[in-house]
Amino acid sequence: MKRTLNDLTKKDWNTLFPIALVDHNPEWKNIFENEKKRILDKVGNEKILRMEHFGSSSIPSIKSKPYIDIMIEIPKAYLFDENLIEEFTQLGYAHFKVPAREDIEEYSSFGKGYNLDGKKEQIFHIHLCPKENVMWKQIDFRDYLNTNKKRAKEYENLKLELASKFKNDRGSYVLGKTDFIKETLELIGNN
Repeated sequence: MKRTLNDLTKKDWNTLFPIALVDHNPEWKNIFENEKKRILDKVGNEKILRMEHFGSSSIPSIKSKPYIDIMIEIPKAYLFDENLIEEFTQLGYAHFKVPAREDIEEYSSFGKGYNLDGKKEQIFHIHLCPKENVMWKQIDFRDYLNTNKKRAKEYENLKLELASKFKNDRGSYVLGKTDFIKETLELIGNN
């Protein structure tokens, strides 16, 4: 039986998909727009209220993993809707339920482009949640870094340090950015 992304252990993820940062690619914006169109054509505007490119690939002034992170707002009633999950599955996405933690409510996440045979494809991450979910603050974080080059450079330096230290430890890489993101969101809240 063929393994799927849901079969991967934490060690598998860390070994198969190490952290690697690259220079910004202006084409990422177009890649997002094309994927947004594919998703809207399949799922429609009734279930999808808003879709945003976020994450480091949406910040032109810094290095990033070459992934396209997409935040999708849906009505709360569709949060774990089986038909909606199936529509994303038909678009090639694997579904993951993100459990509640600290101040983040549970939500759906999807991934596409991860190949277990090592073949390279464009990787997409989707975070699918209602507008009340704190994950939507990531859009504020993106916007702030896009207007504050000094803070963006500080973030890039932190990411480079973490990528060097945790190349094969995705969890530690992500956790290492948490305080910086919280501090930046506090700066935004004080402006």
